[in-house]
Order: sequence, then structure tokens, then C-alpha cells
Amino acid sequence: MANIQSQIKRNRQNEKRRLRNRNIRGAARTADNNARKALAAGTPETKEAIMNAISALDKAAEKGVIHKNNVARRKSRLMKRLAALTAKSS
Repeated sequence: MANIQSQIKRNRQNEKRRLRNRNIRGAARTADNNARKALAAGTPETKEAIMNAISALDKAAEKGVIHKNNVARRKSRLMKRLAALTAKSS
């Protein structure tokens, strides 16, 4: 346990941030998983699920919870799968 006042405060701040980041990261991960499941099932609301995932990922990147390149890669993969699905169904 830290006994320097600044470190005690830093530990409190880190814990608050960890919990906040965890919620944001979890929301992004859930939206991403939902989009992938919708893609696999080929449901009519696939595009909506992907847009929700992109929005959640962008919010996470904006807040610095997930690195912007990681978000770009995930979005790219989702859109690539959506394009393949729409080309296949056309």
C-alpha cells in the first residue's frame, strides 16, 4: 500500500478510470460481437448492428480506451464482411 499522498491519490484516480474504461470497452466489444453474429446469421438488421458497432468503437477510440488503429482495423473487417455478404446476396 502506498504511503505517499500523491500516489494514494493516483491510485484512486486510476481505479475510477479503470472502471469507466471497462464499461466503454465492454460496450464496444458487445456491439462488435452482436454485429459479427448478425453477419453470420445474415439477418435483415445486419447493417444496423454493424452501424451500432462502428459507433461504439468510434466512441471508445475518441475516449482513448481503444487505440485508433485497432478501431480502424475492426471497422474495416466488419465492412469487408458486410460487402461480401451484400455481393453474395445480390
